[in-house]
Amino acid sequence: MNTEIRTPDLAALGGGRLAYIRPMTAGQAKDLFPSMPEVAPELHLWALLAADGSPIMLADTREAVEMNAHDHDLETVSLH
Repeated sequence: MNTEIRTPDLAALGGGRLAYIRPMTAGQAKDLFPSMPEVAPELHLWALLAADGSPIMLADTREAVEMNAHDHDLETVSLH
């Protein structure tokens, strides 16, 4: 039995309305958001990512990310 979940399967979770919030440093965020401005690599940020891991937005507060998700009718979950 194959239990591997493919990226298209993740993208379809929640009918495309599911996203997750992930804390990360600016250094980590640079890989997902290559056009972000130069900031201290140790700066703590929050990312909103689609279920398949595609980046949606980046902010310096969790509240800003949650608000953006709410504004776009996305159901959010947190990863730790």
